Amino acid sequence: MVEPDGIKALAFDVFGTVVDWRGSILRELEVFGAGRGIAADWASFVDEWRAAYKPMMDRVRRGELPWTDLDRLHAMTLDRLLGEFGIRGDLSAAEVGQLNTAWHRLAPWPDALPGLGRLKRRYVLSTLSNGNMALLVNMAKHAGLPWDCILSAELCRHYKPDPEVYRMACTLLGVAPHELMLVAAHNEDLAAARAEGLRTAFVARPAEYGPRQNRDLAAEHEFDVVARDFGDLADQLGCP
Repeated sequence: MVEPDGIKALAFDVFGTVVDWRGSILRELEVFGAGRGIAADWASFVDEWRAAYKPMMDRVRRGELPWTDLDRLHAMTLDRLLGEFGIRGDLSAAEVGQLNTAWHRLAPWPDALPGLGRLKRRYVLSTLSNGNMALLVNMAKHAGLPWDCILSAELCRHYKPDPEVYRMACTLLGVAPHELMLVAAHNEDLAAARAEGLRTAFVARPAEYGPRQNRDLAAEHEFDVVARDFGDLADQLGCP
């Protein structure tokens, strides 16, 4: 068991750490396509949609785009992919909008809800995600995620791993950096949080990117906790 040592709150990365974005989006696209007689390589579609995630945020960081929330960035990528996959002409504006909000309807990993329930008995639980507020609120409602607080990069108009996001979380939760632990499945996110003085917990999600995942399979830095899943994290933090 890890000595909690003054930790008051846990902040969670969401996409990939708490919810299975790839499996959820793929299932929704397959059902959507089947219902409209649209055949496409939906697995490649999902992978390309997610592959644009960081490059689109980098455009905001570089000032090529003004502050743009994640829903809008997703929509910009979706519009491009629908053209590249030859699908756009088959869909109405309302159907395209419905597709884009698939990111609001992601399913949690099987261990997420039981683990969060245990962790909530001892700690304040918050998101700390690049998802915008509406997306995170809708996702929590859809998936039954038991957050005490929802914090989004939108609140400080910076995207992780910019340091402003981690500092914002400490300020809004009213805790010192060492009293806040970031829980994530991504080494880059955790390394940036650690640089700002936060405690860190790596939870492996080896299926996040599908069967050919080749990154974030293991912790690559010295984090405070390395856990198999949220149940193991709760065990290591002494949660009943």
